[in-house]
Amino acid sequence: MTHPTLPAAPAPALTPRTAWGVLLVLITGFALSQAFRTITAIIATGLRAEFGLSAQALGLFAGAFAFAFGTTQLFMGVGIDLYGLRRTLLTAFPLTVVGSLLSALAPGYGTVLLGQVLIGVGCAPAFLVCTVFIARYFPAHAFAAVSGIAMGLGGLGMLFTGTPLAWVVQQGSWRTGFGLLAGLSLLAWLLIFWKVHEPPQPPQTAPRESLGAAVRGFGALFLLPHTAGIMLLGLVTYASFLSLRGLWLGPLLIERHGYSLVQSGNVALVVSLVSLFTPALFGRLDPGPARRRRWLVGCTLVLIGLFLVLALLGLPWVDVGCAIAVGILSGYMVLQYADVRSAYPAAMTGRAMAVFTMALFMGVALMQWVTGVAASVAAQRGADPYGVVMLTIAGLLAAGLLAFRGLPAPAR
Repeated sequence: MTHPTLPAAPAPALTPRTAWGVLLVLITGFALSQAFRTITAIIATGLRAEFGLSAQALGLFAGAFAFAFGTTQLFMGVGIDLYGLRRTLLTAFPLTVVGSLLSALAPGYGTVLLGQVLIGVGCAPAFLVCTVFIARYFPAHAFAAVSGIAMGLGGLGMLFTGTPLAWVVQQGSWRTGFGLLAGLSLLAWLLIFWKVHEPPQPPQTAPRESLGAAVRGFGALFLLPHTAGIMLLGLVTYASFLSLRGLWLGPLLIERHGYSLVQSGNVALVVSLVSLFTPALFGRLDPGPARRRRWLVGCTLVLIGLFLVLALLGLPWVDVGCAIAVGILSGYMVLQYADVRSAYPAAMTGRAMAVFTMALFMGVALMQWVTGVAASVAAQRGADPYGVVMLTIAGLLAAGLLAFRGLPAPAR
């Protein structure tokens, strides 16, 4: 057996109702993952005030989750294949509870940073188990549409880190927010333990692959010439949305335009709300392998334009409107997952999903750290740090798009 691939023989059938029921329960873990990865935008002000953090330190804090999440994707992919979706998720996810409680009680910056790392590792299989489950138990032609619905429902976690969490933090503190997320994570783990049970797999005709061989097998992906372009665009697209929604949106609205914490939370809520629906929309509009890459190029160009406007105009209504537009456009990233699925043979589907998800979150960690450095340098030189941040994001998007267009494409 390979890691976590579509089985050589068809996976045991699930009725559509059962498959959707299991997927909805798995999405609860993904929704919590979405909440954790966007919490910084709401708690940033409190963290900076309590620990005296620079913009660079804040970027490192936000990136710690994504770095831990991304670097463990390959191991989670191997775990899913060798030990199953349920066991892998139930083993890793308790770290979110531990990390949240550690963060809520943290005496200093180093401890809360460690909490972010633990949360990132705990959440690492949350979306991967959803994509692999969809690939195994839903028809191939429905992959983009079902993945879009899953991404949209998982985005409910981002709704929580809008107005609701802003209100909780304003009534208590950023520590209260982490404590509440710890409780919700525990409830999600219990629900998954209770409801998720995989059907027995077909009998194996060959010995199960060893852990070492499974890890080495990922190298085959990087020998394919089209992998580089796919992964380099993956590094920057989701990272651009999450860097705005999950890190800079709150500070930008509060410090550039004088919004209150709850007002900035309201904007974050709207951005999150629109981002719930557009993955399913783009999934249904998927033009298929022949034209999908042109859509990816066009949507990325529009995304670059939105960040240039955020960088250069600096008007309150423009910034709010562009943030909402970025939330709407974020749905096109489901087409990247569909592109990955069609770019590799069935035997590589699972590992390709794991590597692509790793690229997404390594990109988030990189972009949040780089934009933190950019903001610190800009502030030292008396420039608008948020304008520089948005220009940096636009530049990284342009670099990823050039790689996607210039490097070899998969054969069709």
